[in-house]
Amino acid sequence: MSSELTVLLENTKPKQSPFEVEHGLSIYVKTNYSTFLFDCGHTGFAFSNAALINVDLSKVEFVVLSHSHYDHAGGFPTLHQYVTPKTLFTGRNFWREKFSYNVDNNEYKYRGCGFTETELLKWNIRQIVCEDVIKLDNDTWLIGNIIRKYDFETISKKFVCGKDKCLDDFSDEIVLVLRESDGVTVVTGCAHNGIVNIVATVGQRLNLPIYSIIGGIHLKGASSERIDRTLSELKALSVQRLALCHCSGEEVHKFINQTDFVNSRISTGSRINIK
Repeated sequence: MSSELTVLLENTKPKQSPFEVEHGLSIYVKTNYSTFLFDCGHTGFAFSNAALINVDLSKVEFVVLSHSHYDHAGGFPTLHQYVTPKTLFTGRNFWREKFSYNVDNNEYKYRGCGFTETELLKWNIRQIVCEDVIKLDNDTWLIGNIIRKYDFETISKKFVCGKDKCLDDFSDEIVLVLRESDGVTVVTGCAHNGIVNIVATVGQRLNLPIYSIIGGIHLKGASSERIDRTLSELKALSVQRLALCHCSGEEVHKFINQTDFVNSRISTGSRINIK
């Protein structure tokens, strides 16, 4: 029982490395049973980076998109230059258009995935929607329909969606869960629904302890009070290890370093083994 995660794209890279980076996330995942991508970044840089670290994209069987924001889903059409996956896993309401609202300019900027359901059908790729739980293999699950129990984890009002530009509830958000010892690791894209809400939902659905969190947890610009409460609640939920990136923010690491969490930063090219 083991899984290996290779970060093909993240906002940062090691100094003097040859990688291309951008605001986004893409992770190549190998379990004992499956090989797939979790998110695709924005432009396709993830896939040119793959060649630099000897990742064979032709082995990708399917793709999981954590949500339909451009920085996680926008690179998906470019993947066809390397491989055409048979299946795309998404959450509910994936095709609902997304925007960010700039209050200063009173402007809406498109932030969606950049491709359509019609195009997906033309590519002959099957879409499977994760409503609650999908078991991908013996050690891997997808979890959707996050229960919003902790109301301190608010969603920014700048995120809107649909023709009416209503507040985005991120009902399209799904997370990846990997077996770790007698518990699990949770891999997130952005945790727009709140990382504590996500961990609590995973624990409830699978009845397993969550030991580790990998990915973005959207605490950039969050208040000290929210960061402190987040870490306290995660500790109460038995989380032990954090490997954060992308939208997590720098401030959160200052707080983590004052706790007994095992803390690591991941960037483009990072490899993580889960046993």
